[in-house]
Parts: sequence; structure tokens; C-alpha cells
Amino acid sequence: MIKTGIFGGSFNPIHNGHISLARQLKEKAGLDEVWLMVSPQNPMKQQADLLSDEIRLQMARMALEHETGIMASDYEMHLPKPSYTWITLQALSRDYPDRQFVLMIGGDNWAIFDRWYHANDILQHYQVVVYPRRNEQPVKKDLSATVTMVQAEFLDISSTEIRQRIREGRSIQKLVPPSVATFIKQEGLYV
Repeated sequence: MIKTGIFGGSFNPIHNGHISLARQLKEKAGLDEVWLMVSPQNPMKQQADLLSDEIRLQMARMALEHETGIMASDYEMHLPKPSYTWITLQALSRDYPDRQFVLMIGGDNWAIFDRWYHANDILQHYQVVVYPRRNEQPVKKDLSATVTMVQAEFLDISSTEIRQRIREGRSIQKLVPPSVATFIKQEGLYV
């Protein structure tokens, strides 16, 4: 079985923090690969400044072009919306029976995990790796045998901050891969 981490997000845009975290979690959780699942719609987030699915996927693929064992996936874009993790995991397991899928989520999402669609089913059927966000310590509530807390070095970068910097005409060169910075500038994105 190929142990595959599912790291979902809007990636609006993908940044160096996402990539660093994917690398670290791949190693620390003993994963064979990590799929960055570019999400078309998060039921818990507003979508006001969300770029099209295709553009966010294109940027993610550019950013990961030279990464080993980490790829951008459009799988969730082909599922009914809004996208729920339980439905995605079930469909992935059906379509890829040679893989064991591991859900990777931030401590912020773990804190509200009981509100997720079919949260208990996810915990019963899948391994969940929880990592800290923005210098927080994940809440260690009701850990089941399927939940692992992983400490990862956190790069304090956010997509929101990047979009703000672009609107203000400030550099994003050290926050995103060069190919993504060039693409954002050439396409006039987030202005």
C-alpha cells in the first residue's frame, strides 16, 4: 500500500509555507507521497477573493514541479460541491485501492473537527495527522488511535498576507516559489 497524505486547501496562492509543511509532514508521518488537494470550495470559508480552480491548480503544479513525492491534485474539483472531506476520502479510497490515505490538518481545524461532516466516520476509517498553525499548540482533545500530533517547523506565511502585499505593491519574492511570483505578476492576479 502506498501511504498518501491528503493536504487540502484553497492554495490561494500556494506559498513556501505550504511546501515546507508538506515536505516535513511527508517525512515525520512516514508518508510515501503527499497530494496537495486544491479545493474548489471550503464550506467553512468565504470565497470572495478566491481565484478560479484552474488558476490555483496551475500555480500549485508550477510550485511543485521539482518536488519529489509531492504533487498538486485536482481530484476534489471533479466531485460534487461543496466539497466535504469525508466524501473526498471515500471517493479516493474507491478509485485508488492501492493507497492508504492519511488526512493532514492544522490544529485550527482539529479544534473544530467535531463540526466536520462525518467527523466520527473519518476518525474510524482514516489516520489523521494534526500539525500546529501560527505558533499554536494543537488541542489534544479526545485523541483516538487514528490521530497523531506532529510538530513541524512553521513558516509564518499566509495566503491572505501575500494577497495583501500584492494589493499594496510590495514584493512576495521570498514568500512563494519564483515561478509562482512570475506568474502572478504576468497575469496581474490579486490586484
